[in-house]
This record gives sequence, C-alpha cells and structure tokens, in this order.
Amino acid sequence: MAIKPVIPRVMACRDVEKAIDHYLGEDAPAAALGLVDALERAYAHIGRHPATGSPRYEHELNLPGLRFWPLTRYPYLVFYVERADHIDVWRVLHARRDIPAGLQGEQ
Repeated sequence: MAIKPVIPRVMACRDVEKAIDHYLGEDAPAAALGLVDALERAYAHIGRHPATGSPRYEHELNLPGLRFWPLTRYPYLVFYVERADHIDVWRVLHARRDIPAGLQGEQ
C-alpha cells in the first residue's frame, strides 16, 4: 500500500492558522500545539487510508469523492478528496460550523 502525500489547499491552511490563533488568543499554547499534533496524525491517517473518511457530505452536497476525518480531541473536521497521486485537503472546519456553507465553491 502506497502512502499518498497530503496536500492542503490555501483555504485549509488558513483554517488551521485561524484555529491556532484562536487557541493562542485564549492563552492556550498547549492546546494550539495539541491541535497541530492532532492534525499531523489525521493527515498521516488519511494519507495511508483515504477511504476511511466519512462520505456524509459527499452525498449531501453532491461533491463526488468528498470525505472528512475528525481530529482526535479537537472539534475540527478535515475535508478532502483522494486524487490519483495525492490527498487534496479542501478545508479544516470546526464541527459546529455551517459545513455546507464552508464548502461552497471548493469544486
């Protein structure tokens, strides 16, 4: 089994920066570091096992191939599509956010 590289889009990187800034703004640097660790574990997992993510929003939003994987101990979801040679990470959204609105225009 080949491990695919995980490549986040610009919006996914911005999502992560905002989440980190939020934790730092709350004077919670350990939480910010924990988020980064959880994200790295999630990226490693989906690089090895991309089909294990939930296709819930694929059907709901009619976005073929869209899956998501939740971060461990953090309320964030990694939205991605498996490509032939990599994992295309679209967004990293807070689970309580309006997910359909956050994914509009990502096709």
